[in-house]
Amino acid sequence: MAAKQIKQLPHERRKGEAALSDFAEYVEQQQALRYPTKAQAAGNPTATATAAAVAEPDHHEELDDILDSLDLSDPAPRVRLRDLLLAPADDAAAFQRLVDIIKDKLDDGHGETVFEVGFENNGDCMKLTKDDWAVALKRIEDAAKKLNAACRVLLTKNVGGELDGVPTKDQDCSGKIMIRQAPDTAETVIETRIAVVGNVDAGKSSMLGVLVKGDLDDGRGKARVNLFRHKHEVETGRTSSVGMEIMGFDTKGNVVVSDTPGRKLSWEEIGKRSAKCITFYDLAGHERYLRTTVFGLLSSSPNYCLLMVAANNGLIGMSKEHLGIALALNVPVMVVITKIDICPPQILEQTITQVTKILKSQGAKKIPIFIKTHEECINTATQFVSQRICPIFQVSNVTGANLDLVRTFLNILPHHGRYNADAPFEFHVNDTFSVPHTGTVVSGIVRAGVIHAGDEVQIGPDSLGRFTATSIRSIERKRIAVPAASAGQSASFALRRIRRKDVRKGMVVLPKGEGAPKVYREFVAEVLILSHATTIKTKYQAMLHVGPVSQTCAIIDVDRPFIRTGDRATVAFRFVQRPEYLSPGDRLLFREGRTKGLGIVKSLGYDPAKPLMPVQQEGEGSAVAAVQGQGEGGKGKAA
Repeated sequence: MAAKQIKQLPHERRKGEAALSDFAEYVEQQQALRYPTKAQAAGNPTATATAAAVAEPDHHEELDDILDSLDLSDPAPRVRLRDLLLAPADDAAAFQRLVDIIKDKLDDGHGETVFEVGFENNGDCMKLTKDDWAVALKRIEDAAKKLNAACRVLLTKNVGGELDGVPTKDQDCSGKIMIRQAPDTAETVIETRIAVVGNVDAGKSSMLGVLVKGDLDDGRGKARVNLFRHKHEVETGRTSSVGMEIMGFDTKGNVVVSDTPGRKLSWEEIGKRSAKCITFYDLAGHERYLRTTVFGLLSSSPNYCLLMVAANNGLIGMSKEHLGIALALNVPVMVVITKIDICPPQILEQTITQVTKILKSQGAKKIPIFIKTHEECINTATQFVSQRICPIFQVSNVTGANLDLVRTFLNILPHHGRYNADAPFEFHVNDTFSVPHTGTVVSGIVRAGVIHAGDEVQIGPDSLGRFTATSIRSIERKRIAVPAASAGQSASFALRRIRRKDVRKGMVVLPKGEGAPKVYREFVAEVLILSHATTIKTKYQAMLHVGPVSQTCAIIDVDRPFIRTGDRATVAFRFVQRPEYLSPGDRLLFREGRTKGLGIVKSLGYDPAKPLMPVQQEGEGSAVAAVQGQGEGGKGKAA
């Protein structure tokens, strides 16, 4: 019945899409606030209020004007980069200056950077000849070697060779060089998490199998078999759980694969031989498993989202749902159109037109870029820090068409995400295990701070909101034992003195403190209704997802009489089963069946004496008068 009503009111859907992009910008501002504020607030109670004032849109413009007038963004260097690159071999001071510049770039890029040769920092051309280019390249390689890093030329201009792009009229030589440090230990390996979503039968698992193993598919699902976790997944060919797979790149940017054809390397082998690891979260595409997919998207904190679209089917079914969730979470999106080897040209053209139209729509506001050449791949990957860009690949897992472009793109994908390693430790549990001879193991993402093996911690909350004291027996990343884990990394902890039945998904691990951490059953959030057939009022219940927390919630208060599709409102929620550990700034998504709305946590706890709906009357004790007054206030606010 609800589905029919939605079809009859397409303008409501468009209203929800139009409001999505505006709300996403607001959520991004709040996210930018969250982690730095924690560290500041520890020493300065007024830091939170100050940061909140800066985050207001009105203040942003003034701050930008001040920074522009001070010209602090990227001042021109006193010594030109060209002079450092072409300095005599015996000029130790110039060489050390170049080493320092590369080191700063590596630190900013978390251990890797794309160094552009041929242009100064302010954009001026260096006017290099071919001989100058050879000298500059040798100089950079020597400087990188001193930092225990390796170089790989990604793209050149007017230099000649297979990596040369479209020549320019001025004939000046330039190029892009990837510099990547060799990790000292397994805990310093660069990690990027990518959520792989799309409709059922879009080829998600098959493509991951091809990328990870290095062998092509046979067209009958041979490549995906190793990725499945359950017997029924192998039999049906459909993923029903959150599958995980990793892909490693060495310092030179080559994919870490087995020397034996057809053999799949273990996670330990990939981890030990890699300088950069891509962790793929293979999520279910069937509508029946939407809850599992939403959980995977929110709990894994992906840096990027890979949307798979079958060329012969187009963007159908759950693909649009998954794309909407990725947009709501402000995760940069890449699109891969698969099965181009079996798709008729006219159908492929229809699919491309449809994907382009949806990405350019009011709700997405993306700039689709079709990547067909090596040069387009390099330029787009280095500029992908802009969330407006959406690269689109057309591949075949059977013939291998354009898979090399996908691998190159993943190799130089820049680090994306906000984490605060200086804040108090916070770890969110995504999964729990009972391992023989080890005991209870929890896996998840370190959201803030640093933890070491042997540290005393507490895990909770349980059904009564209590935390249990425990300690970290050992830490593993990608199945390799490490002494510590820091913010932004996925890890697994073996815990002492605790049984598996006492831990669950959605719990948090926090440092052991003097008192128990505060947990809340009620909280207030700013929400946006994406799609709903009727109106939403108090007592409405839906499944709510906040990070790894999945629990039924009831609306106990709204700042207006009712809310509809496209409305933005302040809402108070109450968890039905048990209290949870939340933080202001957490992103949430609630649904009843398909996705209904998204939001961001504004405050914890709720005081019934201070209702969200403005009260207009004074001194009237009548409950009816109060409701009428609230209704008038709600209408005024909505208007």
